[in-house]
Formats: sequence, C-alpha cells, structure tokens
Amino acid sequence: MNTLPTRMAFGRELIELAKENENFVVCNADTKTCSLEQFEKLYPHRAFSFGIAKQNLVGGAAGLAACGNKVFLATFAVFASMRACEQVRTFVCYPKLNVTIIGTHTGLQVGGDGATHAAIEDVAIMRSFPNMTIVQPADAVAARKIARMAVDFEGPLYIRLHRNAAEDIYDESYEFHLGKANLVKNYGSDLTIISSGILLAKALQAAEILKEEGIFVRVLDMATIKPLDTEAILRAAEETGAIMTVEDHTIYGGLGSAVSEVVVQNRPVPMEIVGIRDRFGESGDPELLYRDHGMDVPSIVDKAKRLFARK
Repeated sequence: MNTLPTRMAFGRELIELAKENENFVVCNADTKTCSLEQFEKLYPHRAFSFGIAKQNLVGGAAGLAACGNKVFLATFAVFASMRACEQVRTFVCYPKLNVTIIGTHTGLQVGGDGATHAAIEDVAIMRSFPNMTIVQPADAVAARKIARMAVDFEGPLYIRLHRNAAEDIYDESYEFHLGKANLVKNYGSDLTIISSGILLAKALQAAEILKEEGIFVRVLDMATIKPLDTEAILRAAEETGAIMTVEDHTIYGGLGSAVSEVVVQNRPVPMEIVGIRDRFGESGDPELLYRDHGMDVPSIVDKAKRLFARK
C-alpha cells in the first residue's frame, strides 16, 4: 500500500511536534519540499525564508544555531549537498552546530523533476564531513519516528527524504533507534541484503522471490547510514557469509561503500553493491530508471543469485 512520501510525512510530523515543543525554528528556501511551507503560517515567529538562495539558507541557519537555537532547514538534497556544500562543511559541521538539514527529492525517484535535480551523490558528500550524522527512512512511518528523534538530536544531522509515495513497510509499533540496523526479514543464512531508504521495499520483494527459489536471505534496514551499525554488519558477514547492499544512490561513497569499508577491514566476505554505476540521474519514470540501472526487483534477485554462487 502506498502512503505519503517520506518528505511529506516528516514535514507534517514536525509541524505537529511544534505544537508542544517550542524549542526549534525552521528555515526554508521558497520551495515546496516537505510541507514545511505551512510552518510559517502557523508559527511566523519561528520561521525564516531565505528565498532561492541555498548558500544563504545554510549560512542563516548556522547563524541562528550559533545563537543557541535548534534549527531545521529544508531544501532539495541536490542543493543542500552541492550548491551549499562549503557552507554545510564549514559553518555547520566544523563548529558542530545544532542544525538538521532536511534533504528532499533524492535518487532516481526524481526522474519526474529532471536529471539535474536527482541527488545521487548527497550521501557520499555528507558522509565525508566530520560531525555529520545521516539517517534515511524507508517509509512514512519511519519518517515520522525520525522526526521525533530529530527534535531532540544535538549536532549536525542530515535526513534524506524522497519525492514520491513510499510503500508502507512498518506499522506504528516500529521504533527508530539511532545507529542501529533493523532486521526486517530473517529467512535464513544464505546471504544478507542491507538496504536504506526507498529501495528497502524492493529488497524485501526480492527476498520473497529468492525464498521461493530456495535461497534464504536476511534483510536489514540500515536507516542510520552514519554512524553505521558495525556490529550488525559483522554479524551478517559471520553468519551469512555474503552481503548485498541496495540503495538509490551512486555506488561511490554511499551505503555500499560504507558497509564494504567495515567488511574489508574486519571480516572479508563476497559483496555486491546495487546502485547507480558511474552515471548521472536521468529524466523519466522512476520505475523504468530503476530497471535501466539494474535496481529493480528482478535485477536484485539475479544479482543475489550470482552473489550466493560466489560464496
């Protein structure tokens, strides 16, 4: 079942939280990203708009945080991670300010908005900055739980959200624990699939198909990309002997890179990184783009079979 995009679920939850928590402000850039354009109407004294000026947006947010405020800023991830890259690095991360960056419209899901707006490098950029924490919900339920966590979080935080409606994976009993992976399915010990964000649903569909074909896998939701749950990764390597990562991001510097760094230094096992391979995002239907990039369910199944054969 499809529900809200994670960006909308997060924004609406933050507005609800503002009713009982007066300890944060919101900065916008005149773009409709995650419902937070409504925040200004409800709480005009806690909302600041910087226009289409993303570097100024980050600089202003850093200034507000330096004065003791908890600050949320929202813009497209491609602008937060690249156009304002220096400002995020130097004005937010270096002084370790209390700024949460809401990066929306990530990955190939943004095919409807055009190739230039598809942020497929943002995790790699943000992960390289000291003091930066990175989280990514897989559905609307997780987005709401992460919003609650973010209100009390201290320090630089990057939250990666998606453009389109996401298939519900969790129910309201789900609890988000920062820095901890969630074992979503455990069919056996043939291999482990580690995913984060919007493609977790496809990883779970692939796991069902693989089970029917006699390959029994585990699926981990790595909602916290930095810091990684290294214990869960090493347990997967030890108990299943092969790891596949699945992400809507370039294979360079993202979840797959982060997991492989842990694996190669501690418990080398065969790995497969499913993601965008040395290409830019493209305009077009997201599902067709996933197919063309080898990130759809049949492709994940085929790559899992080949990985299992390498054990």
